[in-house]
Amino acid sequence: MNIVECRDLSKTYGKHDAIKGISFDIKENTITGLIGRNGAGKTTLLKIMAGYYRNTTGEIKVFENNPFNNITVSANVIFIDDNMTFPSSINLLEILQSASTFYTNWNSQLAFKLLDYFSFNKKQTHQSLSKGMKSTFNMIIGLAARCPLTIFDEPTTGMDASTRKDFYRALLKDYILHPRTIILSSHLLNEMEDILEEVLLLDCGEKLLHMSVDHIKKLAVGLKGKSKDIERAVTNLDIFHKEMIGQNYTYIVVENKLSASQIDDLKLSGVEISPISADETCVYLTAKNKGGIDSVFDKSESI
Repeated sequence: MNIVECRDLSKTYGKHDAIKGISFDIKENTITGLIGRNGAGKTTLLKIMAGYYRNTTGEIKVFENNPFNNITVSANVIFIDDNMTFPSSINLLEILQSASTFYTNWNSQLAFKLLDYFSFNKKQTHQSLSKGMKSTFNMIIGLAARCPLTIFDEPTTGMDASTRKDFYRALLKDYILHPRTIILSSHLLNEMEDILEEVLLLDCGEKLLHMSVDHIKKLAVGLKGKSKDIERAVTNLDIFHKEMIGQNYTYIVVENKLSASQIDDLKLSGVEISPISADETCVYLTAKNKGGIDSVFDKSESI
């Protein structure tokens, strides 16, 4: 069963196309990473899914309904981001107690155990928390709500490394105990790729790929060696990244379609062949210049 179905979905603000005719499905009880650089359209897409924004053209269905202002969708979706606000007249404990009346699957035991684990003062207000602590508290609400569709938009903003690790661990453990459809958006894949089943990669409002993490890990391969040997081997392959190393050596990332004989020839020529992580592949696919930052610095200029 698909929880989210999009067909030729677009969202336009004036003359700016935030989402450009994308189509995809998100299955029930999966963890999907929505990946893309800042400004890729991730938040716009997530807010359309959550029913906050109306799409301009195309079609979207969440739980088989148009999500915009839909009570069925609202009752089954929680959207967590760093802009969440709560009344200053109630403290953290009271916020969690109130949340239990909004969400059918709310688990108070989990919420209070996480509150204690992260050493929150229950009498503090949400407004008095640091940026990282706000993100951590918001995460507690997102997990404890156990909504059938749980959306986290850049959930680890401001968190330190230890807290981010705890968050992903807690999410995975609770997902195993209580499966539901979870979408995590980020511009970084490396920290969470171990818990993801699929990745939806956006770039400038367009869908670049939607596939399993394991598949992405096999998309590209890195080659490092003499420029003449590498250029001869990659003539008919898509190049994702290229940089010069000295005058005669090149490091290049290409689609992983080298034949066994090509690989043998490259190794005999002294070319190093290396795997490319899913995170690196996504970075290279969304790069504006395949030469990376090095392309900014002209060799003729002295720095």
